[in-house]
Amino acid sequence: MAVKRTGLGKGLDSLIPAGTVKRTPAKKTSETTKKTTEKSEKAVPEEQKTIDSMVKISLVEPNREQPRKRFDEDALLELSESIKQFGVLQPLLVQKKDDYYEIIAGERRWRAAKLAGVKEIPVIVKDFTELETVEISLIENIQRENLNPIEEAVAYKRLMEEFHLKQDAIADRVSKSRTAVTNSMRLLKLDSRVQEMVVEEMISTGHARALLAITDPEVQHHVAVRIFDEKISVRETEKLVKELLNPKKVKPKEDVDAARTAIYGSLEEKMKTILGTKVSINKKGKDKGRIEIEYYSEKELERIIELLQTIK
Repeated sequence: MAVKRTGLGKGLDSLIPAGTVKRTPAKKTSETTKKTTEKSEKAVPEEQKTIDSMVKISLVEPNREQPRKRFDEDALLELSESIKQFGVLQPLLVQKKDDYYEIIAGERRWRAAKLAGVKEIPVIVKDFTELETVEISLIENIQRENLNPIEEAVAYKRLMEEFHLKQDAIADRVSKSRTAVTNSMRLLKLDSRVQEMVVEEMISTGHARALLAITDPEVQHHVAVRIFDEKISVRETEKLVKELLNPKKVKPKEDVDAARTAIYGSLEEKMKTILGTKVSINKKGKDKGRIEIEYYSEKELERIIELLQTIK
């Protein structure tokens, strides 16, 4: 039997009726936009309709507690160009504060409108509790896929800790499975440096989940850097983590070889730091081998040669 969702679980469409806005006519409106607006107007019950107004953009400020902290600059510029041509087509959802309006949903549009030099923007003014404010901001960003994995996890954590919601309730509100919410929040157990790598998309959430098995922060970060440097896949990462947690027992000779490998690895890292490029030490015999120094341009080769000449 399907679960009937109520309130915020229905999403923003039930909170921000698109057909209730008095707005400045746009220069151009596509046929698709017209049909969508007409459909929304018919779907909104008369008692839920709210007349919005145009307000000075200087009187509107973002919600400091909103889950999303990062905005793609290129995407904002693209949206600002659209706003210059068509205006802000969808109103922002705000609530009145002492002498300004706080954004509940639509901060991206607000930022783009500022870039476009817009003086006034359409808003819908409503009153919300603190919990509703957080929920709406979270739902809007999740529905638009605007949050990075760490921002989403932090938002879930806040709903649990500040508003004492259980994971089942959170999952219902954001229309996700309880497992998805749980897995998201587990990312907050990662070392802060690894979390930042997830935010910067240096590693994926699949990589991150595999790293959760490593409890030592330094080892966790070291492996994460290796994943990025060597372009290791998620499956290879899982195998690597498993080997780290369950190392094979080696014989004495293998211990010696492993120690030498570790020493060579350390030397490679030192030379890499000095020369500023990849260095490989390849053993050929008991006391023989070859050192390979990589360069990627003639200019870099000249730099390496000059550096080597200064070493006495």
